[in-house]
Amino acid sequence: MSSSPKKDWSATQYLKFGDQRTRAVRDLLSAVPLTSPTRIVDLGCGPGNSTEVLVARYPNAAISGMDSSSDMLSKAAAALPGIDFVKGDLTTYEPPPGTDLLFSNAVFQWLPGPARIPTLARLIKTLPSGGVIAIQVPDNFHERSHRLMRETAADGPWAGILSKLNPERDPIAAPVTFYNELKPLCKSVDIWHTHYQHVLEGPEAIVEWVKGTGLRPFVDPLDEGMREGFLEAYLERIAEAYPRLHDGKVMLTYPRLFLVAVKA
Repeated sequence: MSSSPKKDWSATQYLKFGDQRTRAVRDLLSAVPLTSPTRIVDLGCGPGNSTEVLVARYPNAAISGMDSSSDMLSKAAAALPGIDFVKGDLTTYEPPPGTDLLFSNAVFQWLPGPARIPTLARLIKTLPSGGVIAIQVPDNFHERSHRLMRETAADGPWAGILSKLNPERDPIAAPVTFYNELKPLCKSVDIWHTHYQHVLEGPEAIVEWVKGTGLRPFVDPLDEGMREGFLEAYLERIAEAYPRLHDGKVMLTYPRLFLVAVKA
């Protein structure tokens, strides 16, 4: 969350689906090869849900969190009062000396596409030999949930406002691009995709999910009336695109890209 829209993040909105969001944190951390890192930074720590998983895995490490959102940092500090949380920008942040694990859950997608891999490379260079950077990003540019954001943005009284802002995040680069750019700096670069299938109560829940993340650049620039109109139009499209399951719920497919790189 280090390159957020103008309005601050809402930790409360984000944590409405905290258990589902944190599942990817655990999956990423399970692939980190370090058994006893000395110093860990949770890049884009959000409300501290990822930091809490790191603390449980590495209780003897010096762990800190960084985020660009004051609301997220406040929530994180309240949840984990013994952890040092600092405000920063991912593109310029310098990890403390001795950091040997950089961990990042759902952050790098907020950077402009051309800045993502260079920022990763810069951060890898700060690590000692054998140090690890582990990241996870949503890779859902082509999913119905996000395609319908773009369609809704182009069809309504808000279209003139949003067309000038490019609210959709740039697509995530292909795994081969990450590998080819980062491997010269690394002993190993492990990359994989996971498609999560989140069963939610209904189409309204899908809208609530993305309101905490990907939908924000679309609705934050709008006044209250336009915002409500946009959400209603988007919900109509979502309800049509996601048919009810046998029990009346809906299934949100959510692909994520994972990368664990070990510094040469």
